[in-house]
Amino acid sequence: MAAKYQGGCLCGSVRYHADAQPINQRICHCRLCQRAIGAAFNARILFRIDDVTFDGMVATVHSSPDLKRGFCPSCGTTIFSRRDAAGIMGLTTGSLDDPSLFEPEMHIFTASKQPWVTIDDGLPQYEAGPPPT
Repeated sequence: MAAKYQGGCLCGSVRYHADAQPINQRICHCRLCQRAIGAAFNARILFRIDDVTFDGMVATVHSSPDLKRGFCPSCGTTIFSRRDAAGIMGLTTGSLDDPSLFEPEMHIFTASKQPWVTIDDGLPQYEAGPPPT
């Protein structure tokens, strides 16, 4: 049986899969995500690091002191953001084989959203990070 969440990079050198339920699913509009993804926002599905398995080599870069971003060293596809201290990893929905699995719960860091982005999906919006759970 195939993993529920699976995907990889553009060139196929990196593949991943996760069978676990996501911790959350969010759309981040912060400037770090915009730059790292190369788009107006980062739609991502958050998992525990141990719930995601990779095949192939992934390169990483620190975009902030506690956040690493993973990408394919061959084609450059951004695949995840990872906070090792918290044990969590956000997979980019664009790298999923089936992006329709993404079920966003909220928009975060909307103070940084691009002025041409209109959010009218009825989801909660937070100017900064999400409220504490």
